[in-house]
Amino acid sequence: MAEENDSSQDKTEEATPRKLEKAREEGQAPRSKELSTMAVLMAGAAGLLMFGNMIARALEDAMKHSFQIPREAIFDTKQMVIYLAQATAEAAWALGPFMALLLLAAIVGPIGLGGWLFSGKAAMPKFSRLDPLKGLKRMFSLKSLVELGKAILKVLLVGTVAILVLKAWTPDLLQIGMEPIKQAMQHATMTVAWAFLIMSAATIVIAAIDVPFQLFDYKKNMRMTKQEVKDEYKDTEGKPEVKGRLRQLQREMAYRRMMQDVPTADVVITNPTHYAVALKYDGKSMGAPIVVAKGADHISFKIREVAAANNVEILSSPPLARAVYHSTEIGDEIPAGLYMAVAQVLAYVFQLRQFRKGQGPRPDKLRDVPIPEDLRRDS
Repeated sequence: MAEENDSSQDKTEEATPRKLEKAREEGQAPRSKELSTMAVLMAGAAGLLMFGNMIARALEDAMKHSFQIPREAIFDTKQMVIYLAQATAEAAWALGPFMALLLLAAIVGPIGLGGWLFSGKAAMPKFSRLDPLKGLKRMFSLKSLVELGKAILKVLLVGTVAILVLKAWTPDLLQIGMEPIKQAMQHATMTVAWAFLIMSAATIVIAAIDVPFQLFDYKKNMRMTKQEVKDEYKDTEGKPEVKGRLRQLQREMAYRRMMQDVPTADVVITNPTHYAVALKYDGKSMGAPIVVAKGADHISFKIREVAAANNVEILSSPPLARAVYHSTEIGDEIPAGLYMAVAQVLAYVFQLRQFRKGQGPRPDKLRDVPIPEDLRRDS
């Protein structure tokens, strides 16, 4: 968990995703010791119910084997080591599944809240924890008060459940003393397992209280001041003046690329002074004409200037120029509603090229082209 800060009363903003990610890198995540304890205890109780009889029989066999030693083996130290190793192996084999279940619960319990997290930074020593003033503050903090309350509640709750279980099962426990050894061992194992399970279930109440508190405490400690949010935004997004300069450079680069594409256009359609759009069409590689350049006012003038210098046809069609300018971006195909209008313009341009080469008659002057109402833009 994050250390409480003296200025926590000023931290009114929710933690940003970057702050949470950085906290995880430093080993800070919501954790509940009560959830881990509950998981281990419940797994232990379930393990006793599943493997209790098997463990009892295995330990019974190990004890029989350990107490039935031949006289000559007792005086042979080598034989005693062998017997000890055999008894240890039998006990380990019997307890193996149970211990594996406990190990699994010990791993899953802590990551049940906050997920899997491994950070070398969390293992580094923090000398700030040696500060006695901060230590006193932690001792009398809300978190310490909650921990004390949980400890008292655990003692009262588990103690109450244990007394109730003992009172309810007193006749059953007395009956064990009258049973044969083997039956009594099995009976005692199952009795202990069920009692353990019931008492362990009491920790569910503690975990149900602790988990929401840990989430609340973690969220509170991760809060940020308004200044921290602003500083992080500057670090992430960059300072406004830097961002403005980058945008200016991007616009300049885009402008240069656009002007380099104007000579490849088939036609430039103008407003005639306020707007200019340069269109290009290749029937072999394009499904529809595309906009290679567009601009208004000063940029419109530069497009016309570059087009004239490279012998690109310039036509005045204000409604079409406005429609293309407002409905497309550079590199886009023209809208389907403008296919007919642009087709007439390109047909006129191609016929005009043939005429200039002496390969056809002079085309009639281009008349007003049809513009759909939904694509029209007023001047």
